[in-house]
Amino acid sequence: MSSLSRELVFLILQFLDEEKFKETVHKLEQESGFFFNMKYFEDEVHNGNWEEVEKYLSGFTKVDDNRYSMKIFFEIRKQKYLEALDKHDRSKAVDILVKDLKVFASFNEDLFKEITQLLTLENFRENEQLSKYGDTKSARAIMLVELKKLIEANPLFRDKLQFPNLKNSRLRTLINQSLNWQHQLCKNPRPNPDIKTLFVDHSCGQQNGARAPSPANNPLLGGPVQKPGGFPPLGAHPFQPAPASVPAPLAGWMSNPPTATHPAVSGAPLGLGGPAMPGREFNISALKHPRTPPTNASVDFPSGDSEHASKRTRPLGLTDEVNLPVNVMPVSFPGHAHSQSFNAPDDLPKTVGRVLNQGSSPMSMDFHPIQQTLLLVGTNVGDIGLWEVGSRERLVQRNFKVWDLSACTMPLQAGLVKDPGVSVNRVIWSPDGSLFGVAYSRHLIQIYSYHGNDDVRQHLEIDAHVGGVNDLAFSHPNKQLSVITCGDDKLIKVWDATTGTKQYTFEGHEAPVYSVCPHHKENIQFIFSTALDGKIKAWLYDNLGSRVDYDAPGRWCTTMAYSADGTRLFSCGTSKDGESHIVEWNESEGAVKRTYQGFRKRSLGVVQFDTTKNRFLAAGDDFSIKFWDMDNTQLLTSSEADGGLPASPRIRFNKDGSLLAISANENGIKVLANNDGLRLLRTFENIAFDASRTSEAAKPTVNPISASVASSAGLTDRVPSSVGISAMNGDSRNLGDVKPRIIEETNDKTKIWKLSEINEPSQCRSLKLPENLRVTKISRLIYTNSGNAILALASNAVHLLWKWQRSDRNSNGKATATVSPQLWQPSSGILMTNDVTDTSPEEAVPCFALSKNDSYVMSASGGKISLFNMMTFKTMTTFMPPPPAATFLAFHPQDNNIIAIGMDDSTIQIYNVRVDEVKSKLKGHSKRITGLAFSHVLNVLVSSGADAQLCVWNSDGWEKQKSRFLQLPSGRSPGAQSETRVQFHQDQLHFLVVHETQLAIYETTKLECVKQWAPRESTAPISHATFSCDSQLVYASFLDSTVCVFTAAQLRLRCRINPSAYLSPNISSNVHPLVIAAHPQEPNQFALGLSDGSVHVFEPLESEGKWGLTPPVENGSSSNAPSSTPAGGGSGSDQPQR
Repeated sequence: MSSLSRELVFLILQFLDEEKFKETVHKLEQESGFFFNMKYFEDEVHNGNWEEVEKYLSGFTKVDDNRYSMKIFFEIRKQKYLEALDKHDRSKAVDILVKDLKVFASFNEDLFKEITQLLTLENFRENEQLSKYGDTKSARAIMLVELKKLIEANPLFRDKLQFPNLKNSRLRTLINQSLNWQHQLCKNPRPNPDIKTLFVDHSCGQQNGARAPSPANNPLLGGPVQKPGGFPPLGAHPFQPAPASVPAPLAGWMSNPPTATHPAVSGAPLGLGGPAMPGREFNISALKHPRTPPTNASVDFPSGDSEHASKRTRPLGLTDEVNLPVNVMPVSFPGHAHSQSFNAPDDLPKTVGRVLNQGSSPMSMDFHPIQQTLLLVGTNVGDIGLWEVGSRERLVQRNFKVWDLSACTMPLQAGLVKDPGVSVNRVIWSPDGSLFGVAYSRHLIQIYSYHGNDDVRQHLEIDAHVGGVNDLAFSHPNKQLSVITCGDDKLIKVWDATTGTKQYTFEGHEAPVYSVCPHHKENIQFIFSTALDGKIKAWLYDNLGSRVDYDAPGRWCTTMAYSADGTRLFSCGTSKDGESHIVEWNESEGAVKRTYQGFRKRSLGVVQFDTTKNRFLAAGDDFSIKFWDMDNTQLLTSSEADGGLPASPRIRFNKDGSLLAISANENGIKVLANNDGLRLLRTFENIAFDASRTSEAAKPTVNPISASVASSAGLTDRVPSSVGISAMNGDSRNLGDVKPRIIEETNDKTKIWKLSEINEPSQCRSLKLPENLRVTKISRLIYTNSGNAILALASNAVHLLWKWQRSDRNSNGKATATVSPQLWQPSSGILMTNDVTDTSPEEAVPCFALSKNDSYVMSASGGKISLFNMMTFKTMTTFMPPPPAATFLAFHPQDNNIIAIGMDDSTIQIYNVRVDEVKSKLKGHSKRITGLAFSHVLNVLVSSGADAQLCVWNSDGWEKQKSRFLQLPSGRSPGAQSETRVQFHQDQLHFLVVHETQLAIYETTKLECVKQWAPRESTAPISHATFSCDSQLVYASFLDSTVCVFTAAQLRLRCRINPSAYLSPNISSNVHPLVIAAHPQEPNQFALGLSDGSVHVFEPLESEGKWGLTPPVENGSSSNAPSSTPAGGGSGSDQPQR
């Protein structure tokens, strides 16, 4: 067969696949032997269709062709045989043995005998070589891995595993081009040519000298071209708007969508199922000024994605693809080229300017369109927060709540009773910033009106969709503001933003609608939508159905966005297999113009993206932010934002592109800034600092609803003088409802600062957790990472777990001092109890570490290290029997299989759980290890020991970089059992050191103490201390039962909780706190583990909101230094008076 005939087969294969003639496609693949569809082969193997598997293979190879082929057929038939044995179908097994496997006896008689002997076994797994055979599904999967290797190595399959890289609907394109040409050759071209057949050449009859029409609205293939069996007409489309009403760049998308919307063969490297580019139709409708055939053959007419086409090898004998009629110029994009020079570090926001803690995981973010440091956040538990990024102040925090349950549909009411959990899918501002919308994972959208500062009011609540509302957007279709929503019910709806009245419902998607992108060209308003089956559709506001039907790259979760000037259209999507794509679209043709490179091979989650400045694209992928120049497909640069990002961070630029908000681990938000953004943030710091030094001034009024808000005054007007203290303190708990207290606080700043003393139970919220198990003392204490439970390890080696449940009084189910939790145990009644040695567990040094997903805990109490399942309490494994005994455990931040284990013989062992092997043993301390902490930013491990020594180790090669002994206060010597603990600050550059004689902040790289606080000699020693979750506070407990709260930046005392506030008067004076733990999302909540076995949870009064006031620094003015950089100094003069 000639090469052109071979290529024709490929075009037919592509056509059949697009038309979903599935059986015919694979029959032609097999009969021609030109393309081995690995995806189809895998599916058939997974489904156990062995007859079809061998029949398909027979088109490419036979059993005895070569050793690879023999091995392929043997593995398939062996699997078929084993499955029959596993079902105890002996007769079928014998039949397979005789008919299928006997052919291999002549090649390996011993192997055939061994296979035959399996018939004599009750369970073939008794054979040693088959002892690890699992279930059928896993066995097929394992076999497939081997088969794919054999097929790829088999020379008979060479050049048959990759489908040619064709443009979609290539055969249709060639036919359209032919018809275009035939029509232009007509002597008397009609304005409405009627194509009734492809069997003969097209020719128009005489029409009284009529000249050629402008077929933009008259596609030659628009008429029905029927085929037996209801074959859809080539190039047919459901609706053609009037040509004058559709602007040119949209014409190709809006006027001629294809009916054939099936995935194309061409893009997928190994099969028909996954195209790299969306399909498109080409027909004569794109012809704007038809004329007689041109005579200038040298004119070059690039197609919309000519950049890619030029890089491909064209099939021999075919001319370059000319997808538009020869006299049509390619579509241009205003602002496409940029003459200015580009410097990535200056133009892109890459410097971490702010680190915020939202309290729950951010799912969606949006900057205010005018006040560009105002950030709206929605989270995975339904919370919304409004942040002034410049001052680090959280202006508003709202938990999810249905405003009017009676107005909701019954399915929603019933669903919320059964499971009140709700996540935010989208938050977005209206174009003028006067409203913002929230789309939830359950039915609802809520629209708030914004009136400046922390004034947020309920505006509209709509039960919009059945299931989740996946996206929300604002638009002005008829010169009035509308809200567009899409949902799991496969619908798109348009609502009046003022009244909530439903205006339009768009039906046509066959899968849940994932995103919407409203836009306009000239006077045409339209909406793009994407669904979870990968379909892109476009709608006009007219209820006449979709104008476009294309496949998005990845064909799963896709979002679309225009450049800031509205001239360039991009989409970003991730497939179910984790393949991510960002592409630019050629709107005139509905085709991919360029595909951007640089994604991780398999993204861990759905990649999010954004555009800025008409120049740059950004996406969260591979634990980093990746940037592209819009005009270059190669990755421009990337940033890890100082580390701590999730696999696929969520991102959002502000309007001028100077700030970029990124979701971070541990409920964090990082705000990156370029030079302009840093100046913007510094402006706020200066304003906040000046405000904090003055008495309360009159608040300026900000009303973003009025048009005048567009002035630049919005920046400074937004900062009332009351912001001073909260900005300096970096307190992320300044909620909207605490506003009166904040004002009062600033009014008092001119007065003498006074330490906040809490002596009575009524002065704070405290809760003693219920006790069902009698334990003598709490040795270790930690909150779960989700924040809804507390785990304790008692001195008798038993673990206690308290869980908070969702309720009317505790809607988010988080740990709180206002609602009592349940001391949780699985139904089996077993306890998580550590292995203990012959010695008393009370004398052992207990330790534990919790996995990031809260699914298991690693723990030791002097004996072996145990790994427990947190759901079932079952012991998964034990390892490392003493001696030496483990005294401290820490998970590696990048790899949960790597654990640093501090030992009582002063060594640190770096242990790989997966391979059960000690990778390194670190020596540098002289006494047992009492503390370990990793910094993923600096790639170091910091250790501390009972020898009062600190060591810094490189976590790549595990070499010791520095070591230093603590600076003990004069006249103080550590006790024999004295422990030194270490904990990294949120900035990962500084760490807290806790010793009975002092609290200290150290800078890691130089291992220098930059701040120290020591109690007076007459006071009780420190028993334990910890950072708050946002690293703004330090909570410290003392052996006299006092608890002190310090500002972390200066280690200055701001609040003291005396024993009388939480201990009953009849409690023994020997009872004292041994451990203290901070809530992972609530900066003002902590818990104490006491020597009598009890655990207490503490929060400030709701009217107070936080623990005391920020103390003045020594020169009498509030510091405006960021708390992430502790200032230097000696021990403070603010020791607690006891």
